Amino acid sequence: AFLLSDLSIHSIFCCCCAVQTRYSLGVICAYVSLSLFQADRSRRKLPLPPPEDDDEGEGSLGVVAMYDFTAKEDTDLTLKQGEEYIILHKQDQLWWRDVTPGTKTKSHTTDSHCIVNKIITFSLFFLFVCENSLGGDIRHYQIKKTDTGQFFLAEKYTFSSIPDVIHYHEHNAAGLVTRLRYAVGPMGRCVPATSGFSSEKWEINPCELTFMKELGSGQFGLVKLGKWRAQQKVAIKAIREGAMCEEDFIEEAKVMMRLCHPKLVQLYGVCLQQRPLLIVAEFMENGCLLNFLRQRGRSLRDAWLLSMCQDVCEGMEYLETHSFIHRDLAARNCLVSEHNVVKVSDFGMTRYVLDNQYTSSSGAKFPVKWSPPEVLHYSRYSSKSDVWSFGVVMWEIYSDGRTPFENRSNLEVVNDITRGIRLYRPYRASHSLYSIMYSCWHEKPQGRPPFSELLADIRKLAENPD
Repeated sequence: AFLLSDLSIHSIFCCCCAVQTRYSLGVICAYVSLSLFQADRSRRKLPLPPPEDDDEGEGSLGVVAMYDFTAKEDTDLTLKQGEEYIILHKQDQLWWRDVTPGTKTKSHTTDSHCIVNKIITFSLFFLFVCENSLGGDIRHYQIKKTDTGQFFLAEKYTFSSIPDVIHYHEHNAAGLVTRLRYAVGPMGRCVPATSGFSSEKWEINPCELTFMKELGSGQFGLVKLGKWRAQQKVAIKAIREGAMCEEDFIEEAKVMMRLCHPKLVQLYGVCLQQRPLLIVAEFMENGCLLNFLRQRGRSLRDAWLLSMCQDVCEGMEYLETHSFIHRDLAARNCLVSEHNVVKVSDFGMTRYVLDNQYTSSSGAKFPVKWSPPEVLHYSRYSSKSDVWSFGVVMWEIYSDGRTPFENRSNLEVVNDITRGIRLYRPYRASHSLYSIMYSCWHEKPQGRPPFSELLADIRKLAENPD
């Protein structure tokens, strides 16, 4: 996310929909990527808020509500955009308990006012860029001016106006930690994916769902667009009878719901009271990445393609950090938001498929062209097998959605991979990009880089394109 401010004009550009908390660092921080998902109040009596005479406000976390939220459950708290709240207990990365209306502490004064005064005095323009929308670092960039009146962030790229600077960096990182993705406007447009859904309520009443239209069919059955409580758009998957091992999935659903990252399609809950079983998930307006690439890939700039790779890599790094294996990463299993943010979907779902043609490496439906040797020969899955698949996803992105090894049969591909043959460099991929891609296809799992390293390499390439 980024924000431009001279303390009188500000607009926010955001790389994805996410949560950012802010510590009580004063007025200047009020402009930096502020949002609050939802405060989940405990049923027990709330403790007293910190005393106002606390020297530094220690033991509390101040946040500002980025958008209005109306409580939908007994354990929810209604929030009002722009109001300050004090977090007394953090439950996990996205949910807090015991939220009370905030009061300003002494930490709102002191150094932060000095910073503000300097900005007012010299009328400087700053760009605030969020490197990673969930828990990432916020980088501060000063928009500078040359002796001839040109504006710039990177000295090599000067422009006659600040809007021209922003327009350029929407398509090129050129020294920033990431390019600028899209404008979210002043406070409130970028609503998080989990807004309205409780972290503790994983079973959804089917009576609260409204079906709108069919979106398509997947491995498990039909997928429809719907609304939850006539308010929030959701994707509803109706599981075809006999398509999955429902008992095992239900047991794991609670764990999968707690996997929450702006580059993962959010699982909201399941409907267990009827058959077919319904899975309720985040709705992604632009649908499947594979179809998106085939329809619009040629019109996308190279910087967009790289940012799509980065989106997928960020989601996969999160899964890797949480020791969660996708097992079927491919462009068809990634979705695209209305702002063209790519999110990883259907992670871990192949464990519950009952179709032998899909689960057996010799089956006709098995994703042979996305699988490494250890999966093809021994069915050994790991984060490193996901890394191999990620390399193929990068290839799909830079090939406008073409099928890998498109003219080869599955058996021929198995033989090719075993003999060390790899996918060629797509014409849109630079040599540096292809080097990252190729590193994912090492014969042995231990020879492949972790997602954290891949993400660092992609970010470096974004900062310094060929």
